[in-house]
Amino acid sequence: MVRSAIEAVGAYLPAREVTTAELLSRLDLDAPPDLERASGVRARRVRGDAEDSFTIALAAALGALDNSRYDAADLDVIISCSITRTRGEDFCFEPSFALMLRTALGATRAVHFDVSNACAGMLTGVLLLDSMIRSGAARRGMVVSGECITPIADTAVREISQKYDPQFASLTVGDAGAAVVLDGTEGPGIDYVELNTSAAFAQLCLGMPSDQGPGVALYTDNRAMHNESRYLLWTSRQREFLAARGSSFADEGYDYVIHHQFSGPAVELIDKIAEREFGAPVPPGLAVLDKYGNTASTSHFVVLHDALRQGRITPGSKVLMVPAASGVVAGFLSVTIGELRV
Repeated sequence: MVRSAIEAVGAYLPAREVTTAELLSRLDLDAPPDLERASGVRARRVRGDAEDSFTIALAAALGALDNSRYDAADLDVIISCSITRTRGEDFCFEPSFALMLRTALGATRAVHFDVSNACAGMLTGVLLLDSMIRSGAARRGMVVSGECITPIADTAVREISQKYDPQFASLTVGDAGAAVVLDGTEGPGIDYVELNTSAAFAQLCLGMPSDQGPGVALYTDNRAMHNESRYLLWTSRQREFLAARGSSFADEGYDYVIHHQFSGPAVELIDKIAEREFGAPVPPGLAVLDKYGNTASTSHFVVLHDALRQGRITPGSKVLMVPAASGVVAGFLSVTIGELRV
């Protein structure tokens, strides 16, 4: 049976680094909280003056094609998954980012569309492209995202005035781009990808224009967002899914897990809950949170690219990706990695 496989991965990180200590020093607070200790984010990358969501996405897409055996003209589909869609100072809805990327890349044959699903955007794009390849509607395609999301940190620095503020999570984000090329295979590849949305939690993390002044802002109720009931959305669904397949978490034999990069301590708690719920050890985690922060929809594939570049993932490794997105979106993606060049 034909399934999709990750044929190539690309990522782009802006050159400029800003530390958490530097951000906190700009706050108008006498004793700001120890955000680095609370989040695990030591630094993040921030766009240059000439960079925006589009240029960052394009750089990641070009990187993926450099690592691929395909040319842009070979792609049947391009799916853009950016939360932020800036070109210069403008936020673009039309034409679609996917169309603009198709034109810039020269992928003239490709069907193109945008998907928006918060920080689960790229996993949503992979779910759709995987389905298109399995059904025979496409042979190969690209899922890409460019996130220029640090303007919410700029707003937070200007507006935070108390030690517990709904904008504190904004100080953990970083700019990045990622792209992945999928093609069809009869061998190892994407085993399954499942996403589910629980709208009861939707109000806990909202991006919108600032309610205090100019600029965009992110408002997160961290105390309500990060608790066991929310984390069980992943474990309960995956346990049911695997049981229906006659399998278990231990039976799947995952070599690595990649969580959404949002909080080191929270991920540690999630893994403890997962070990209790699955009755099995959670595999070693791969992460870049400390040096790149939360890069929104790109985070899983920024981690994957970084691990491949460092030689931490070898061909045949089975990787579990676990999203955590506003909406609230949970789920899981299982993929066996083939020979990938980075």
